[in-house]
Amino acid sequence: MSFFAEAFAAHSPASLALVAAFACVAGMARGFSGFGGAMIFMPLASLVIGPRVAAPLLMLVDFIGTLPTVPSAFRLGEKRKVLLMVAGASISVPAGAAMLARLDPLVVRWAISVIVVLLLLLLVSGARYRGRLTAPLLVGTGTVAGFFGGLAQIAGPPVVALWLGSDREHHIARANIMLFFTLSGIVSFLSYTAGGLLDLSVLPLVAIVEPAYLLGVIIGMRLFPLARPEVFRVVAYLLIAVAAITGLPATDALFGR
Repeated sequence: MSFFAEAFAAHSPASLALVAAFACVAGMARGFSGFGGAMIFMPLASLVIGPRVAAPLLMLVDFIGTLPTVPSAFRLGEKRKVLLMVAGASISVPAGAAMLARLDPLVVRWAISVIVVLLLLLLVSGARYRGRLTAPLLVGTGTVAGFFGGLAQIAGPPVVALWLGSDREHHIARANIMLFFTLSGIVSFLSYTAGGLLDLSVLPLVAIVEPAYLLGVIIGMRLFPLARPEVFRVVAYLLIAVAAITGLPATDALFGR
């Protein structure tokens, strides 16, 4: 069986097209703001291919798709502070990955949608940390983000709330966020591999979905200097809300599942 035939044997062409479309929209959010992609992709993709496939797929697709942002993020980001957050994530990502591997997929899907809604409320509320960025705070934030990342690749909101609430200029905060995702993605790769969540069967899906995600990231990056951030933020929030509601297991009947 050929490389791509394996993916088509496990998933219908319509399902793969849907997942690719979700990836393109998620990539636009990721490329523009540095976050939000997982909160759009995971509820929707889990509805089609299940969370145990969607999470490692997103991890690989996001890591590859955002490689063009790494040089800029590494140059502008506050590497010592980001590494403290990654240290925290290294503690909790394996715990999140273990839950993804062991819990019933239906339970994981409910958890993903509920977590996305709660984290969206955090973002919409405008809650930001305005105090001093101490080492314990950075490690603690990374720990919380890492658990969500290991479970469902949804590490963004705690990190975003911290950096956007700081006194950093927007491009520095964005670089810190994207650098954290890149480094914590390596931790996720190791944890998923050790936990049996990542195997060669996901590679055909990566080859199919990656171009759509990368296209979205490029579009988002091109829009960054042109669009008003507040307008795009509202659109991203609406997309996240729709994704979370649509991804609820309670909607399965509407999609013939």
